[in-house]
Amino acid sequence: MTASGTSPERFRVGMRLTDQLAAGEGDFTTFELVGKEWDLVPGAYPPRPGTGTEWYTRTLPYPQGGRFLEIGCGAGVTAVWAALHGCSEVVATDITESAVRSTERNTARHGVRERVRVVRSDVFDALDPAERFDTVFWNCSVFEAPEDFEYTRDVEWAIFDRGYQALGRYLATARDRLVPGGRALVTFNTLGDIGRLHELAAGAGVSLRRLAASPPRRLADNDVTFMILEILPEPS
Repeated sequence: MTASGTSPERFRVGMRLTDQLAAGEGDFTTFELVGKEWDLVPGAYPPRPGTGTEWYTRTLPYPQGGRFLEIGCGAGVTAVWAALHGCSEVVATDITESAVRSTERNTARHGVRERVRVVRSDVFDALDPAERFDTVFWNCSVFEAPEDFEYTRDVEWAIFDRGYQALGRYLATARDRLVPGGRALVTFNTLGDIGRLHELAAGAGVSLRRLAASPPRRLADNDVTFMILEILPEPS
């Protein structure tokens, strides 16, 4: 399948990827990524070599000495990496309790608990509206699910976004969370509906500029390119 596949085709790929990632769920476990070992609470998204987390974490432009906000932190790999690579303060949010607990365990494991605050939140909902950051980042859920999709496993939140509602909210409000000169970033990949992404951006009054793209990788039996995009004001 390519990026031109229909929504039902994408949905089937997303379900296959979910089943692959959920396979082997059980007790507390550990995994290795970006040269370090991490804890994983059952149910949390398990970032494996070859998935986007590995590439994004190494590629992101972190604000040196600044504040970094990650939406959808999963097991906390990127949030912890940010704290270890120059960010003075990190806030990491996720909608699932299993991800929050995994991230909390990993901030302790890697000695950055004092610099990483973990919050259970649906995008920005649980954050103080007055908080501002040098960089806001979300490795978003790229598979658009039907409006009536019911989440039955925590890992599905990392894969599916009902009607791209969360993505639309993020594109419309991420820049409101920045200090002057700050950067709002979002990821996407060629398994998602890139045309819809740009429609949502236009509807939110913003534009998207590609900062980086990965070499093709194999994921869910597809060749996938991962991208980091910067959210910018719509040119006047």
